[in-house]
Amino acid sequence: MLGLHPMCGRFTQTASPEVIAQQFAVATPPLFTPRYNIAPSQAVAAIRIEPDTTTRQLVMLRWGLIPFWAKDSKIGFQCINAKAETVAEKPSFRAAFKTRRCLVIATGFYEWQVEGKRKQPMWIGLKSHRPFAFAGLWEHWKPPDGEVVESCTILTTEPNELLRPIHNRMPVILAFTAYDQWLDPTVQHAESLKALLRPYSNEELTAYPVSTLVNNPRHDTPECLEPVLV
Repeated sequence: MLGLHPMCGRFTQTASPEVIAQQFAVATPPLFTPRYNIAPSQAVAAIRIEPDTTTRQLVMLRWGLIPFWAKDSKIGFQCINAKAETVAEKPSFRAAFKTRRCLVIATGFYEWQVEGKRKQPMWIGLKSHRPFAFAGLWEHWKPPDGEVVESCTILTTEPNELLRPIHNRMPVILAFTAYDQWLDPTVQHAESLKALLRPYSNEELTAYPVSTLVNNPRHDTPECLEPVLV
């Protein structure tokens, strides 16, 4: 399991459309179901700036970025995450990093903590239980014969003190004050953008062990979030 998900490979999004609209200053989206075990290649809720306006728009994007130049969509499985340290230079991500940045909405994420031969899934989220935003990039890809696919990736960084015993990376959770700068496609200075991509404060996060139900992406129920004794 850890081999399949070397960084951020599963997360949750259980906030209602009304809460998301209020917190992220977007029009109330259509109803969508709570997600307890989102896996790569599935649709995720994200916010971006509409290309022709300066308005925030909530869209559903396929998780696993397919670069515009890709020959086929399989590359998306290798691009579920982008390292904050190298994102500005990597061919798969550099064009999107310049002008196609987004907020990927989440209420928590899973990491697998290695304990001897066991891999214990852990759920990490805000103590406040509010939704938050991963730093994301989006891309549109047109296959030779078919519909345009809009996809995204989640950026990762060094772990904070809470995550360090669990995993050697963590997804970038953006500070609320960073949303405008991150979303603005006219902001293209790599160093000022990379300055936003730092480990989130561990004081605001909580982590606890959950059932191995989450190991299988077919399990997408509230039981995935139940704390377990280990």
